[in-house]
Amino acid sequence: MALSIARMSDALGNSILIIVIPLYVAKLPSHWLSFKTPVLIGILISVYGFINFGVQPLMGALSDRIGRRKLLIQIGLGLMCLATAGYIIAARYVDLLVLRIIQGIGIGITVPAAMALMAGFTEQSTRGGSMGFYTTLRMLGFSIGPLLGGFLQVHFGFDVVFIVGAGFLLLAITLIHLWVKDLPVEQDPSRKSRFRIIDRSLLTPGILTAALSTFLMANAFALITSLENEFNSKLGLNAFGFAFAFSTMMFGRLLFQVPLGRLSDRIGRKPLILAGLLLMVPATAFLGRSATDLEFILLRGGQGIAAAAIAAPAFAIAGDLSTKEGAGRQMSIVTMGFGLGIATGPLMSGLLSVVFFDLPFLVSGLMCLIGAWFVFRHMPETVRGDAVIFKNDIET
Repeated sequence: MALSIARMSDALGNSILIIVIPLYVAKLPSHWLSFKTPVLIGILISVYGFINFGVQPLMGALSDRIGRRKLLIQIGLGLMCLATAGYIIAARYVDLLVLRIIQGIGIGITVPAAMALMAGFTEQSTRGGSMGFYTTLRMLGFSIGPLLGGFLQVHFGFDVVFIVGAGFLLLAITLIHLWVKDLPVEQDPSRKSRFRIIDRSLLTPGILTAALSTFLMANAFALITSLENEFNSKLGLNAFGFAFAFSTMMFGRLLFQVPLGRLSDRIGRKPLILAGLLLMVPATAFLGRSATDLEFILLRGGQGIAAAAIAAPAFAIAGDLSTKEGAGRQMSIVTMGFGLGIATGPLMSGLLSVVFFDLPFLVSGLMCLIGAWFVFRHMPETVRGDAVIFKNDIET
């Protein structure tokens, strides 16, 4: 609970920029890159995800090696706090690019350590519900952040948004310092091989398909980020109106995350992940064809329900399958999938929408359908009815 509340605060501080960045890019000059605005926005948002994706395996391995997960979380949040405050003095597009790189490093340090702590704090029989609670509070932060950012930008300007965002990240650092306890990393004496950052024995089918699921989920709901200006023009929205539509997906996750996480503790992780991916197909494919703000909001809500069915069970199955000495690396693989999806979604929509506006949404919907097939064929199950299936039984 303590870690979940602290991460809710950092999610709020981080997501407050989601609505503001596209507007800020249009405001600042770009001398080095002469791309169209949607592509510039896609690059700026995606570089955060790509850096996050690259840093996470290193930080997951480091957290397994030194066991100082709490310290790593605080260092990562500190970097994000400084970078968010740095937006106040940004004068060019390249300044924003540097700040996004620093933020990507910060989140890449934070997430593997946080997820490894969650895997250690929770028990397999109730892990789906626990992960649902954790992701629900994080989604609450992500839901409030864009709305607050849009409201502050409209009424008070950009600088106030950046100050408030940095303040919430500083609050998260304080809460983690006060509330969260570290867990010692227990080494398995049967593993006598030298410690490796990339250990192939940790890349099980369950971990890889869970990572694929979180990648497809994040890719689908991040598509609209680089097309804010286009949706605003098409649907007659302002920054706050787009923020409300954007947050509808988060509110959908808020309503369904804990119930679906608990349901995965009873009927299994795999059926819910499959259902979520299949629901994500139409919710994403028709998003580009939204003719009214109501259609846009309803489809985003559908994406939220689909994401709720995917996220908690995917993190839970990764926690079920992770080993004590490799939890940081194994959980980082799943969160890397999420980070890569956040990175590729805006970039994909920025590039493909130049061909025609619906194309990125159709491609992402098709990817979710293919991903559902991989989950059906290759993902194991760690829960059967009310019974827990232990790791050795899965391997057998």
